Amino acid sequence: MTAAPPFAGIDGCRGGWIVARWDGAQVLTLARVTHVHELFEAPDAPDITAIDMPIGLPERVGAGGRAPERLVRPLLGMRQSSVFSVPARAAVMAGVGPGDETTRYRAACAAALATSDPPRAVAKQCFHLFPKMAEVDHLLRSRPELRPRLVECHPEVAFWAMNGQVALDLPKKVKNRPYPPGLDLRLTLLGASGVPIDLLNAQTARALGAGLDDLIDAAACAVTAKRVAEGKALRFPDPAEADAFGLPVAIVA
Repeated sequence: MTAAPPFAGIDGCRGGWIVARWDGAQVLTLARVTHVHELFEAPDAPDITAIDMPIGLPERVGAGGRAPERLVRPLLGMRQSSVFSVPARAAVMAGVGPGDETTRYRAACAAALATSDPPRAVAKQCFHLFPKMAEVDHLLRSRPELRPRLVECHPEVAFWAMNGQVALDLPKKVKNRPYPPGLDLRLTLLGASGVPIDLLNAQTARALGAGLDDLIDAAACAVTAKRVAEGKALRFPDPAEADAFGLPVAIVA
């Protein structure tokens, strides 16, 4: 039996997560899971996984968010808007509490205003990520042995690293629609990094119930996982900070 690829990248999609597993050479597999913990319950769980989701939630936030956000934004040029500021833990947990969406959003905004300086409410786009943020937070708080194996990354920072530490000049989406030149640029960078890109297409995306950009981003995260395993990864900040529960706070590329 062929061993499963040891590196994995995870990107969120509607209703779940896209997992790209890579052996660092010619084998790339793509799958969809409902919850992140499923990946680590299998006997062939990856050695290192990089996930496009914040790890380590602050108790309070200042202008620009956590240190990782403040450090990576200047690297990305026109793409820096893709890095959102992570609200305080109280806001995230209020956003996944009881009540309907309107109630939870109001509670999240109230908590965010009380734990930010200057006071800031929560953007709706960020609010919709709170269930996934809480899921990853719960997993790493309840299973501390996974902390060295599941690291936070950001696809645009991963592509910055693949592009010789130069910001990309083309977006993935324009007016919230896929932008083929930007997607093609990222596929080219993945290919140049050794990733087989034949499965990274619209047909595979439809089969997995995700967008092509989700597949591309998951593959970029897998490249970061390989860099971590090889000791080549960059960390922002380095060394990582820690949240109140000891979870590392750093974006890795």
